Amino acid sequence: MSGEEERTVQALIARARNAQRQYARNDQEKVDLAVAAAGWAILDPDRNRILAEQAVRETGLGNVADKIRKNHRKTLGLLGDLRGTPSVGVIRDDPATGITEIANPVGVVAAITPSTNPAATPANNIINALKGRNAIILAPSPKGAGVCATLLGFIHRELAKVGVSADLVQMLPPPATKAQTLELMRQANLVVATGSRANVRAAYSSGTPALGVGVGNAAVIVAAEADPARTATHIALSKTFDNATSCSSENSLVVIGDIWPPLLSCLEKEGGILATPGEKAALEAAMFPDGKLNPAFVAQTAPRLARLAGLERNGFDSCRFIMVEEPSGTAGPDRPFSGEKLSPVLTIYHVPDFDAGLAQVRAIYDYQGKGHSVGVHGATPEQILRLGLELPVCRVIVDQPHCIATGGSFDNGLPFSLSMGCGTWGGNGFSENLNYLHFLNVTRIVRPIPPRTVGVETIFHDYWQRYGR
Repeated sequence: MSGEEERTVQALIARARNAQRQYARNDQEKVDLAVAAAGWAILDPDRNRILAEQAVRETGLGNVADKIRKNHRKTLGLLGDLRGTPSVGVIRDDPATGITEIANPVGVVAAITPSTNPAATPANNIINALKGRNAIILAPSPKGAGVCATLLGFIHRELAKVGVSADLVQMLPPPATKAQTLELMRQANLVVATGSRANVRAAYSSGTPALGVGVGNAAVIVAAEADPARTATHIALSKTFDNATSCSSENSLVVIGDIWPPLLSCLEKEGGILATPGEKAALEAAMFPDGKLNPAFVAQTAPRLARLAGLERNGFDSCRFIMVEEPSGTAGPDRPFSGEKLSPVLTIYHVPDFDAGLAQVRAIYDYQGKGHSVGVHGATPEQILRLGLELPVCRVIVDQPHCIATGGSFDNGLPFSLSMGCGTWGGNGFSENLNYLHFLNVTRIVRPIPPRTVGVETIFHDYWQRYGR
């Protein structure tokens, strides 16, 4: 890294630290006004559209209508989660334990954000950081840097109304180098990394406490008792949303028993088209040259994918998503359709029963996606519980559109987030949806309470009864 690049990062950090020290003195009311200001900067319909249109124009990923919906829904849901939530001073007081919890800022946050969500993810991180009285410096992907700069301009305009420094929310000036991003992570107090596996690994290797996310590759089980029409509607909505930019978009359906014919019919009514073996081979050759996903296929429409692969059969020019079948029990690098595709291509597996479905999902996640989530439609309570007990996943999404539900929804209890922790299975240090609590240090005042003594006989009674002393 050149001396000028290093000085640029140092100057950003210095301004952020000075602004954060001033901001940390504010009360909850002022902090919540700053949070609302940042939220309105992207929720304002005119600015939302500007950001969505710029995102599609400059990244070439996704579509404008869904990005508008994503920016609105994710931000509004997050603001709803944070409404009335304490993040300044005493946030919890428990007389029973004698413990009082006090929220403190973490300081300066470095946020690495992807091109797939160049407005929604930065906004989410900014709002969470401000809620915790932190400053934040963004390191956007090169394709998303222009959108990020526009977003920051909108946010600075709103923060000025509240009387809060623009230096609380900054970004690396484009074109940011890898060396600058590494130096930013090194100097920050906390790193939040969303995006490629390389970015997450760099964050964890920076020497700074880091929150990184795992690889997506969601598999969804369709039980024999599922409602075919309702299930197909949910799958199609999720699979096609923003051209499948989400890491939570269905990549594989594991279909149990005889539900496949009616489910296929319903999926076709939703705009799906099932590739023949020859069409599948052509699509695989084009999508995965040398076994790696071709970037030209990421977050494009299904008709464009078909054109890129030379698929000319009637129907490909108007379909919403393409389905390909893989043999039961297969997954891995020699079966690239079993991995994450970030495109409206859906892999289908047929299995005879629920046990075989579990085995197929395990095989998929042994290859890619371990720790993230699994979906299920039409399962019994006992089967749903088995998914949580037996699979290496942090979320089990029941009878919902997977990519809509995984990051929080108005009809489920998960926090609204664009960054899902995948636990140690996915190489992460957390297993829940990223939320404002991850942007806080918590101090605990510990007072004496009446002794809670327990006798040796009580602890070891069952053990001694079984094995003796």
